[in-house]
Amino acid sequence: MFSEMASSTQSSSEEQFRCSICLEVFSEPVSTPCGHNFSVCKCPLCNKSFSIRPELCVNTLLSEMVSQLKLEKTSRSMDHMRLKVQEITAALELSEREAQRETQQMVKVFSDIMESVQRCLDHHTKVMEQSLSKHKERAQALIQQLQQEMCELEKSSTEVQQLSLSTDPLHFLQRCPALPPAGLMDWSSVSFEPQMCEGSAARALSELETSLSQEFEQLTSTLELRRVQQFAVDVTLDPDTAYPWLVLSEDLKKIHHIDVRKKLPDSPQRFDKGPNVLGKQSFSSGRFYFEVQVKGKTNWDLGVARESINRKEEITLSPKNGFWTIRLKKGDTYKACASPPVRLSLKRPPQKVGVFVDYGAGLVSFYDVDSADLIYSFTDCSFREKLFPFFSPCTNEGGTNSAPLIISSIYSDKNNI
Repeated sequence: MFSEMASSTQSSSEEQFRCSICLEVFSEPVSTPCGHNFSVCKCPLCNKSFSIRPELCVNTLLSEMVSQLKLEKTSRSMDHMRLKVQEITAALELSEREAQRETQQMVKVFSDIMESVQRCLDHHTKVMEQSLSKHKERAQALIQQLQQEMCELEKSSTEVQQLSLSTDPLHFLQRCPALPPAGLMDWSSVSFEPQMCEGSAARALSELETSLSQEFEQLTSTLELRRVQQFAVDVTLDPDTAYPWLVLSEDLKKIHHIDVRKKLPDSPQRFDKGPNVLGKQSFSSGRFYFEVQVKGKTNWDLGVARESINRKEEITLSPKNGFWTIRLKKGDTYKACASPPVRLSLKRPPQKVGVFVDYGAGLVSFYDVDSADLIYSFTDCSFREKLFPFFSPCTNEGGTNSAPLIISSIYSDKNNI
């Protein structure tokens, strides 16, 4: 409002100091005897003519006012320019920080990829060396055995040759060794083929492709989680909305269910029919992210809710009722509370769940923080109200579900992500 009034005042002030002929703000204003200001011998306002050019003198007051107006206009222009310089500088600094962060991530990602390639190369090289070593050992063993048997044959042959010189046939028959000597291998059944390495490189590349594909998928998930973690906000629980059987920690970061109803003042904001509580912070634009530890629990509900949700009756968690949530029931059944509910197949039970909301894009996504896997996304949501973080530790189920939901303190560490 102030800026509109200032703009209106500035516009009306300038109109008072415009030349009625050139319609520009006076540069060297003068006055005629009729009291008007112009630059010829006929007043354009009252049409009074002067047969003789009147003696014109500088209108000192008007001149000072015009000068002051121009100074103020210049000052406003300078202020605007200074703000623009600050705006550009801040945007540049942010761009530099973002470029540095992305560069660091790229360096790490590509370093990891190169390490994977090197590990794959080292592995297949080692496998080929081990295979060749075994092939070589077998060849050497066969050669050694062949040489040994050749020596035995040669020895037997020499003995036979020496006995053949004897003139006593009986002596020859008694002393002549068996040819070939007993125990020699039938080498006609023995084969030793060269070890062919054809296709080893292709197989190594195929394994590398599979390995890298898995790593790319994991890296992509990790980078996506890191991206949304940049929008981490400090979320605390709102005691005025808490179901009377819920206990909140002093720092308003933990919540669990007990079997005793607490004496609390009734309020329109409080949940009366279910173990629910909202976050104290609300969001009606932009993007935000928070994380909740669910370790040790067998039942829980988690997500966001719009401001106008029904808090006094039993409710079904669904987008049409103002809830965008996922849940765990009976320790192993995960569902997205859509219409109808969607059964979720997870690789592993998440210990910590990340919740990301892009208000303008109508997106609510849930992540397994430890694995960086996307659990589920509500898309094309229509948000027209404030959104609040929504938590339900569910009932304690006789102690089997007594572990608390814990809001993580990622907000204080997000600059280190």
